[in-house]
Amino acid sequence: MKSRLQDSSAYVPLWSWIVPLFGSVIAAMTLAHVLPERSVVLLLMSAGLLAGAVFASVHHAEILAARVGQPSGAILLAVCVTIIEVAIIVSLMLSGAEGNEVVARDTVFAAVMIVLNGVIGLCLVLGGRRHREQSFQLDAASAALAVLGTLATLSLVLPNFVTAGKPQQFAVTQLVVIGLVSVALYGVFLFVQTVRHRDYFIDVVAADEDAISPPAPYETPCNSLAAGGLLVLALIAVVLLAKLLSSPLDSAVAALGLPQAVVGVTIAGVVLLPEGIASVKAALMNRLQNSVNLVLGSALASIGMTIPVVAAISVALGRDLALGLAPQNLIMLILTLFVGTITLGTGRTTVLQGAVHLAIFTVFLLLSAIP
Repeated sequence: MKSRLQDSSAYVPLWSWIVPLFGSVIAAMTLAHVLPERSVVLLLMSAGLLAGAVFASVHHAEILAARVGQPSGAILLAVCVTIIEVAIIVSLMLSGAEGNEVVARDTVFAAVMIVLNGVIGLCLVLGGRRHREQSFQLDAASAALAVLGTLATLSLVLPNFVTAGKPQQFAVTQLVVIGLVSVALYGVFLFVQTVRHRDYFIDVVAADEDAISPPAPYETPCNSLAAGGLLVLALIAVVLLAKLLSSPLDSAVAALGLPQAVVGVTIAGVVLLPEGIASVKAALMNRLQNSVNLVLGSALASIGMTIPVVAAISVALGRDLALGLAPQNLIMLILTLFVGTITLGTGRTTVLQGAVHLAIFTVFLLLSAIP
């Protein structure tokens, strides 16, 4: 009995519920004006708690993902990350800070560039260095890239060329229709991924290994139930802490003289860090299919879920929402989709493809700081 409890506690560590609980209390007390809002020490503590809450939420989502298996596990992680992303974006939109009409665009674009270049680049370089050449199912990548290219073009490129709305913005009717189309297309993709063609997204080698391996200690109903409850707690902590830090983050970027796009890059980087680590770990274990599922799933969820939710809030509150990319970012998106199609269009990868994506990612970071 003692060893079983030890195995269980190893996958529900103390920090994974203490950090979100403490963060929720601190954020609630600060927002209720019990604690000083502008205390530097408190803000730094809140930033650390926000990062810890993000890691905790993804940790609990990974336990649930292991329980439900692939590819449903990758979807669960992507949804969890997207909820966090939406919470932070909405907090910034409602903060009243200057430039909040572009924070959704900058964050979604940054998320796409980070996962399709930074994360996949690291996966291919580190995985290729250890295993020389890696493979995955081409059908899965082709399906995901087709949907991703369509959603990215409709949401981030098309607003620059319509005439009904303001510059780089859809008119209200256009925004509603694009949001509904995005949700519908993403829903069809999830149906294909989880029901109709689920076998496309499963790592055959990993599935064979799992079939002959005993269940992991965390794959128990008790741990899954605990992970579900703690996941909700962690997400609540993220929402509250994001609300608390939204205004100071925007002020800090402005004080440093950095472009508004840096806010989006910061949000996307913090939110995607745990999932990026999970993707790299999978690639190092020669399970590139899992990495591809996580990477493309995150990019799809970021557009297919975040844009419609933010669009609905924008329409409901009558706020401007600029989605069209600046010319330099438009070029970077087209280049990323083009290279990504070539990289994931053969079913086999090497270090070279990873190096190309990391080169694009480096230029993206440069343009974010120096447009």
